[in-house]
Amino acid sequence: MLLNKEGKLRKELIQLVSQVEGYNHMSFFKKKSIRSISNSPINESQLLTNDINKNIHSIRDYHCRTEDLMVRELIFNKNICTIFYLDSMVNKDSLHSSVIGPIVETKYGEIQHIVKTTQVKFTSRISDVGSDLLDGFCIILRENNATAISLSVVENTSRSIEEPDNERSIISSHDGFIEDIGTNIFLLRKRVKTPQLKVKYFSVGKLTNTKVSMVFIENLTDKKLIKEVERRIGSIEVDQLLSFGDIEDYIEDNPNSIFPQMLTTERPDRATSYLTEGKILLIVDGSPRIMIVPITFFAFYQSPDDYNSRWIIGTFFRLIRFLSFIVAITFPAIYIAVVSYHSEVLPIGILYSIRVSLENVPFPPLIEAFAMQITLELLKEASIRLPTPIAQTTGIVGGLVIGTAVVEASFVSNIMIVVIGLTAIASFVAPVNEMGTSARLLGFPVMIAASLFGFFGIVLVLMGIFMHLCKLQTFGTPYFAPLAPFKMEDIKDSIVRLSFWKLNSRPTDSKPIYKKQQWRTRGWKNN
Repeated sequence: MLLNKEGKLRKELIQLVSQVEGYNHMSFFKKKSIRSISNSPINESQLLTNDINKNIHSIRDYHCRTEDLMVRELIFNKNICTIFYLDSMVNKDSLHSSVIGPIVETKYGEIQHIVKTTQVKFTSRISDVGSDLLDGFCIILRENNATAISLSVVENTSRSIEEPDNERSIISSHDGFIEDIGTNIFLLRKRVKTPQLKVKYFSVGKLTNTKVSMVFIENLTDKKLIKEVERRIGSIEVDQLLSFGDIEDYIEDNPNSIFPQMLTTERPDRATSYLTEGKILLIVDGSPRIMIVPITFFAFYQSPDDYNSRWIIGTFFRLIRFLSFIVAITFPAIYIAVVSYHSEVLPIGILYSIRVSLENVPFPPLIEAFAMQITLELLKEASIRLPTPIAQTTGIVGGLVIGTAVVEASFVSNIMIVVIGLTAIASFVAPVNEMGTSARLLGFPVMIAASLFGFFGIVLVLMGIFMHLCKLQTFGTPYFAPLAPFKMEDIKDSIVRLSFWKLNSRPTDSKPIYKKQQWRTRGWKNN
């Protein structure tokens, strides 16, 4: 009896173990199937065959039998040929006038010689056929032929070239990049007419297959920099890439730093100037902003208008922008430190005015500054999100009404309103919005340090900020160059802007192959 019971228990145990193992195997297969949902049902290396019906079914399966995949059969050379196209991706007029019309009218000959499209490709892979359909091509399959013909009839729905709203210029050109990658490259080639201008394409995102182009000058840009950018873009493995911000987050050196490490611009003249310095441009299809790498801190405070005015005026405004960065970070903190710890540094008249304005305010200066800074950010965000007429009204009414009300209610002093207003203006001076936002955010820890330790706290935090700037690198380039490391030669077109005839060498931050920029300057003086 005991043996029988042991045998039964042994069998039950074996069955239980097998069930557990079977469950593990099933869960493994389920995970595997979930992992492969995003993959195509067709093998990437599958080829077309001579059976046209089988090819039609394979292409339909590749696109999951979507209903906007249109199929039309024609007779050409006494054989059946089938035309595929995605209804939402092609230009109907171009399709009928350039492809279908010539084929119907001619009926004999070679299709590639009859059609009137600008681009004709031959492929034998189903995956290439599927990709071409997504790019706006129409596909022609022929009976007893394992090669497909791809013809470009893409629908162009991009907007016209116009000046960008975020980077308005006074005396520079008034055109700007748009969402179409081909148009953006055209704007660059229009300005840099050299055969050395090279464009390299990448496809990023398993689901979106977003086209990313890398633009550089072949015999000028550092080869190591080119390989490094290619390596970082090639290492991106994601399902979707929808904007330039996505790729920026994947390839930048220090994603946790508050400072932007890639300069983005919508201005072709600005992008061209960095291109001729040996830098690399990254263009994401569907985004009007172009990324420039590598970049330094001082480039964020340079404007194209600096080069369209006299060098003294350009240098003056550039220095004003650098001063605005310090003001945006430290001005509220200096006010807090003076009121809380160092009132003796002020003349007696100004000190009396500050004390009178603070007499009925129940909050310490730190709370005042924080409340007004956050209120300013709320007004700015509201102005951005609302339609333009309402946004202007919101900014004016919000600034006047709220500012007047909080002063009359003795929640905030008059001096604090002035301080926060000047701080906001200083942060808006930055030509690149990302740097202005970084400056406003850095003001918060500086204010906290000022409320705790006074001027000593401000100096301590500023030391930490500048140490961080000196330590940062972007694609192997020091972020705070040419000050750290110090290069006297590069200061003439970074912190200041000297005359063009003195700018006879390129900045060395991106390590260009040819540092000499002008071979002869003001030669007419010698004649």
